[in-house]
Amino acid sequence: QVQLVESGGGLVQSGGSLRLTCAVSGRAGSIESMAWFRQAPGQEREFVGGISWRRGNSFHGESVRGRFTISRDMAKNTVYLQMNALKLEDTAEYYCAADFSGRFGSTRYTDFGSWGQGTQVTVSS
Repeated sequence: QVQLVESGGGLVQSGGSLRLTCAVSGRAGSIESMAWFRQAPGQEREFVGGISWRRGNSFHGESVRGRFTISRDMAKNTVYLQMNALKLEDTAEYYCAADFSGRFGSTRYTDFGSWGQGTQVTVSS
């Protein structure tokens, strides 16, 4: 079993930056990949970025590509989401998630078995 705890959310002005952190505890060795998702009120959960836990290769959703970067530190059992050039439409609850099946490349939230409690990011004008 794996526990995920997000932190680093907050209020930021448009054009600013934030770095989210996801602390992983428990059986981290069973993780195949990690991802960040976000969900705004009344909207579906959206894929933001994913990373292979062992290899470190990553990919990002179209709406954040070039502005956000997912990374991980295996020694610290931590996953990060660096968010630059934030826009009003980036306002959402951000969640980290773990996949144990080896389906690297999935953007479907139903493929991820463990979730954190979320951290709120609010971008103001």
